[in-house]
Amino acid sequence: MGAETKNIRVATTPQKPRMQRCDMPRRMTDRKGPPPPREGTPRKLAADRWEKPAQRGWGTESPRARPPTRNDAPRQEGPRGYEGRRQDGPAPRMDGQRGKQVVRLSKPPLLIQPTTLWDYPSQHYGEGMQGDQRYVGATPSYVIWNMIQRYTKEGDTVVDPMGGSGTTLDVCKDTNRKGLAFDVSPFRPDITQADARKVPVPTGTAQLVFIDPPYGDHIHYSDDARCIGKLSAYDPRFYQEMGKVLDECTRMLAPGGHLGLYCCDYFEKKKGLAAVGFELFALALRKLRPVDIVSVTRHHKTLAQGNYRKAAEEGNFFLRGFNYLFILQKPAK
Repeated sequence: MGAETKNIRVATTPQKPRMQRCDMPRRMTDRKGPPPPREGTPRKLAADRWEKPAQRGWGTESPRARPPTRNDAPRQEGPRGYEGRRQDGPAPRMDGQRGKQVVRLSKPPLLIQPTTLWDYPSQHYGEGMQGDQRYVGATPSYVIWNMIQRYTKEGDTVVDPMGGSGTTLDVCKDTNRKGLAFDVSPFRPDITQADARKVPVPTGTAQLVFIDPPYGDHIHYSDDARCIGKLSAYDPRFYQEMGKVLDECTRMLAPGGHLGLYCCDYFEKKKGLAAVGFELFALALRKLRPVDIVSVTRHHKTLAQGNYRKAAEEGNFFLRGFNYLFILQKPAK
């Protein structure tokens, strides 16, 4: 051929690179023979991946040793607002019916509340119980504890003219105060029977008077006809009688002493709002000067129940989320 030979490029299809064999471990299905037996539930096996410091020996020369972190500690669900942590002591016991661990929960430290919004996730502080949790409408003990710490010293007299389950008496014992409690229907022997409108306490002898009155007739406190809790919050007589109680509280206070008035408003959908807090505060202002107003967060179980929340949303009303703590002082002479 006389013609010059031309360089012709032949198009070829690129080949895919061959898969390289990797050193990945075999899948569970490729394992020869049955898997080794593993005892325990999946939850227990997961918990055993990291052993306790006493078993692993943190800080030793163990090749798997590592410093513990806060994530290693088991977290238990506690009451709303805080997490319970396992306390030192014997191992937790097992619940025979459900097979679950029953873990004691530690409460947050009891501290002076520095703002006008108070919150503590338990009705009682410490390991014991102040008052009685069976008593409907019992006062949270940390509220009384804060008032005692702020406005009294050891040996001072603290009076509760509506003693209820005796929470004030128990807090006074814890803080070395002289506690006196009265009620028309005493719940326990160390509460003296007396009407809050006429308390057998000498005039001007109490450094602190704390009172948690009824907010209406929605709770049955007593069969005694003198019980103010039989009067409705919509009845003007309720405020007339509470005015007499507040006058008696003022009489018992020493000059410069303080009154703690713990109360809440009341609401019925058909009747509307009864502004119990403002009405009682106005009555107390007749003879006492205001010190401050505190909102105390309520942890009533109904606040977390779906049917109550749904009713409030659909009916366009509000659930009571806080209590008033009105702090007043008797003028010094």
